[in-house]
Amino acid sequence: MSAQKPASWAYAEEFVTEDEVVEQARRRGEELGAVPVGNGAGVLLRLLAATAKARSVVEIGTGAGTSGLWLLQGMPEDGILTTIDVETEHQGAAKKAYAEAGIAHQRTRVIAGRALDVLPRMTDGAYDMVVVDADKREYPEYVDHAIRLLRSGGVLVLDNMLWHDKVADPAARDEETTVLRDLGKRLRDDERLVPALLPVGDGMFAAVKR
Repeated sequence: MSAQKPASWAYAEEFVTEDEVVEQARRRGEELGAVPVGNGAGVLLRLLAATAKARSVVEIGTGAGTSGLWLLQGMPEDGILTTIDVETEHQGAAKKAYAEAGIAHQRTRVIAGRALDVLPRMTDGAYDMVVVDADKREYPEYVDHAIRLLRSGGVLVLDNMLWHDKVADPAARDEETTVLRDLGKRLRDDERLVPALLPVGDGMFAAVKR
């Protein structure tokens, strides 16, 4: 298999460009230290939300709202994004981004708190899509909840699943890399899912729940 050329990779990542509101949200995220999803990852989120006709989406890790904006662009006009983050400053930036995009306030539920405290209170099988982009060490627990929350045919997405090119390197044994590597293999073999690992951004794992 031939290696992908860096020029082709960069071309694909920027093939669909971000709009001004997304760009502003991304810059705010960078200033706050809330690393935003890259352009290619955002485009993929929008595509998956549109493909699933996702009216009910859960996002674990709000950041400054970049990924939420992409998701909302792909969701139907009556779709609701529920986004959870422990950092209230980040969520304030996200709310500003949603307002700048002209998104009606009733279309977003911004929940401040630790995701592992919030997720157990959410309804089984009630969501069309769950996106995970938060504490890497807690990904396995997030995923257990996410699969429970998804309806049949719902979409699971995990960001950073190649983790700075370290997941593919057997010599990389730090805790976060090991957690993500082991989780990816577990989900690949999970018969409840139809999985794919995509070399977009920092690596996006996507799966459909059977």
